[in-house]
Amino acid sequence: MRENTERSVADLLGDLVDQTTTLVRKEVQLARAELGEKAGQVSSAVISLGAGMVLAIGALIALTQAAIAALVEYAGLSATVSALIVAAVLALIGFLVVRGGIATLRSFNITPDRTATQLSRDAQVVKEQVR
Repeated sequence: MRENTERSVADLLGDLVDQTTTLVRKEVQLARAELGEKAGQVSSAVISLGAGMVLAIGALIALTQAAIAALVEYAGLSATVSALIVAAVLALIGFLVVRGGIATLRSFNITPDRTATQLSRDAQVVKEQVR
């Protein structure tokens, strides 16, 4: 016995709606997964930066005191002038480091590229199916 392979317009539209709904759900899942992956990368980097900064601050304090003491002892400068010189050098270095960090953050792309590409493809397929 032959099955009727012809389907009604209502059935076809119902299938289209079901498939489109499923497709949108899958795309949302992909976007969540991709954003979660990127958030994980960012949080790992932030944790590493924080730990490194805590250690660097302690070392910087000790080095600052040593540099000031060296200028006082070997250059014969007063403690105030020595402290100002060391502070100016550290401020310049700090400015350069912060500027580099900001440039790195600006270049970091957190947009879900794969999801955007896939959504574009899906939209094209849906347009073709509606025709």
